[in-house]
Amino acid sequence: MLILFDIDGTILLTEGAGVHSMGDAGRELFGDRFTVQGIDFSGRLDSLIWKDLVDLNGVENSDANHDRFRATYGKHLHRRLHDSPTVKLLPGVKDLVHQLAAVEPVTLGLLTGNYPETGRLKIERAGLDPDLFSVAAWGIDGATRRDLPRVAMQRHRQQSGLMIEPDQVVIIGDTPHDIDCANHNGCRSVGVATGAFDLAALRECGADLAVENLSDTAMVVNWMLQLPATVSQ
Repeated sequence: MLILFDIDGTILLTEGAGVHSMGDAGRELFGDRFTVQGIDFSGRLDSLIWKDLVDLNGVENSDANHDRFRATYGKHLHRRLHDSPTVKLLPGVKDLVHQLAAVEPVTLGLLTGNYPETGRLKIERAGLDPDLFSVAAWGIDGATRRDLPRVAMQRHRQQSGLMIEPDQVVIIGDTPHDIDCANHNGCRSVGVATGAFDLAALRECGADLAVENLSDTAMVVNWMLQLPATVSQ
């Protein structure tokens, strides 16, 4: 079984450090009038956010500019998280990750819109070891979030030598984008209302299980592993 966690709003919150750092990077590289206002960040790939930012700010969308922006964003995020530690690990995440990591047939992974280096930085700053997640599909690994589950499944196969069916993949996230990419690929989904969307919104978009947070570790583990237990949604 492959269990894939989103990062922002699911594993942790950064109190807007990522958004602010993108603004910092844009202003350093492209001038003081660079803005992130009006951009939708929730559940989206950093590579797509970049495209929206350049369109909004009239910046050339070139590979060179994207590479510069990505590196400068990482620098500013590191500074913000170092100077003002604002990363908060969300309820139940640590216990859930450690319990699942101890289950023999389970592989833990990440499915996230983050760049690899900034995603790992956020997890480290939250006090969790990013190497607990041995498989990852990042925001640079597909054109849309719907592409990422297949990337993660392929990497799981490369790592383990085993095929995995979509119904043996669970995607945990806090936005309709997370639920949509699971449904599109035939994976199971857990919607967690620790981000910008409430339980009703997560259920409406098709989450197989919707929870306020991940603090009921036994229930969530039982549901994921389909252990004999009464599980209520």
